[in-house]
Amino acid sequence: MDLLTIVAGAAGLAWGLVADRIAARWPPHDDGSVRPADWRTTAVAIAGALAGGLLVDRLRLEPASLLYIGVVVVLLVLLFATDLDQRILPDVVTLPLVGIGVVGFVAGIGPFVETPPDLAWALAAGIALPLLLLVVSIPFGAGAIGTGDLKLLLGVGLIAGAGRVVVTVAVGAVAAAVAIAVLLVARRITLKSYVPYGPFLIAGALWAMLGSRPG
Repeated sequence: MDLLTIVAGAAGLAWGLVADRIAARWPPHDDGSVRPADWRTTAVAIAGALAGGLLVDRLRLEPASLLYIGVVVVLLVLLFATDLDQRILPDVVTLPLVGIGVVGFVAGIGPFVETPPDLAWALAAGIALPLLLLVVSIPFGAGAIGTGDLKLLLGVGLIAGAGRVVVTVAVGAVAAAVAIAVLLVARRITLKSYVPYGPFLIAGALWAMLGSRPG
């Protein structure tokens, strides 16, 4: 780990702290309250630090792609914070990810979706996977998976490509299962408790994009 990666990690940590404070205030809570710093603050700061360090480590030799995916990471960390705090993935953040995916392809700066077939498969996966998750969630009742999660996956699919959006869902599912099992054993939640899925999908997306070098 070199100095540049450490600096990027520190910048990511700082953004995580800022994102947490944004999420504590926006969208405004119904009662007008502002959540004080707590375990969610730590979780978002760690996510930001890891994402920042991995971003620079993986894409430092591709300045255009570094900037492009950097914007995506900033938005994903903010979504991570809002879903942890308010169990919501705001459209004003998720929907632009779709446009960012298209812009990245047209401008040729996306490191994952580079050819027309890549784009076609990315679009197919970005539509099919959310629909599959929606169908699978039906037996668990309304709200088992949020529409924000589905919009998130469409954007991630167009940005990261078909293979990586599959990895996003797989890693997110495993992470969610482990976390829920731990919380159940610790008696912090019950089988009837609602646990937002978005943070796990976002962790999966960050790993899918930054956990290995593009290629």
